[in-house]
Amino acid sequence: MDSATKKVGLIGVGLVGTALVKRFTDAGFTCIGYDIDPGALSRAEFLGLQSVDSPAEVGSEARRIVLSLPNSDFVEEAVEGPSGLASTLRAGDIVIDTTTSDPERSMELASRLGQQNIDFLDATILGSSKMVAIGTSLVMVGGQAEQIDKGRDLLETFSNSIHHVGPNGKGAEAKLIVNLVLGLNRLVLAEGLLLGKKAGVNLGTLLGVLKGGAAYSKAMDQKGNKMVHEDFEPEARLAQHLKDVGLILDMGMKHDTKLPISSLHADILRAGVEAGYGEQDNSAVIKALEHYVAR
Repeated sequence: MDSATKKVGLIGVGLVGTALVKRFTDAGFTCIGYDIDPGALSRAEFLGLQSVDSPAEVGSEARRIVLSLPNSDFVEEAVEGPSGLASTLRAGDIVIDTTTSDPERSMELASRLGQQNIDFLDATILGSSKMVAIGTSLVMVGGQAEQIDKGRDLLETFSNSIHHVGPNGKGAEAKLIVNLVLGLNRLVLAEGLLLGKKAGVNLGTLLGVLKGGAAYSKAMDQKGNKMVHEDFEPEARLAQHLKDVGLILDMGMKHDTKLPISSLHADILRAGVEAGYGEQDNSAVIKALEHYVAR
């Protein structure tokens, strides 16, 4: 790698962003980053991040920039707001957005950047921050094939499965569909375990039975023990999934498709956030459900 290729910019060092810092630095990249939270930056510096004071400074230092942000509002602010990336990006640069964003806004941003000959990928991640940290996440990419090639080495540092799902916006859409199914897998597991708890069934034994039979899903491996032991140390936060379900419902409305189970899911997640579980792991959906049914 030449000196320019060895640098990667990163905006957003929350749970996933911090895992990305580790993957990039372990792979030999110089990682230059920014976050609005000074505490998050300080923690990431221990993993090798070289922090700067604004998104614009990230754009000055790196020709390839990765975004890992909470939602489309933060993405647009980082790129086009005061001291945003757009003020320092150059023709030929590439922005790789791993945020679970609004697909329409993602497409519109890609179009605006394209007018400046700046490449954009919506490269959404399937997997927790823990999976990102060990390089076993899956990535769904929206954009042109040649643009993906410009960022493939970066994607390969944290993903062992990269899927080109279509033009800009399709990565964001695919992520929402996957999150719909994955979130409902967690919810149905929570409902089963909650019923088992109320009935006095040993939850550890019940989880083993569920894993060994036709009802099995990977959600049981990833979240089952966390639910059983009420270990809600966050790998992906409950409030973030509520945001995602809102985007899922918006996508359903856009395509004139009713999503009744996701509507109920949103109500249950909202109950969990109101009960104080928003910053806990999304396995706390079992507590959200418990609060919802107790109303």
